[in-house]
Amino acid sequence: MSRIVVGNHIRRLRFEHQEMTQQQLADMVGVTRQTIVSLEKGNYSPSLELAFRIAHAFNLPLEEVFFYDQPGKP
Repeated sequence: MSRIVVGNHIRRLRFEHQEMTQQQLADMVGVTRQTIVSLEKGNYSPSLELAFRIAHAFNLPLEEVFFYDQPGKP
C-alpha cells in the first residue's frame, strides 16, 4: 500500500494574503511559528482541527489549502 502524502499551499496563501508572516498565521490559529514552518516544509501533517483553523484563517475551504497525493497513482 502506498503512503499518502498530505501537502498544502500555506506558503503561497500567506503571500497572497498581504504577505502574512509565519508568526502571524501561527498566532491566528493558536500554534507556534515552528509548527507553521514544519507544515510548509511537509514535515508535519496537521490534526483535522488545525487544518480547519488554518483554512478558516485564509477564508477558504479545506481542500483549497490542503491536498493529498498517493505516490505512484495517476
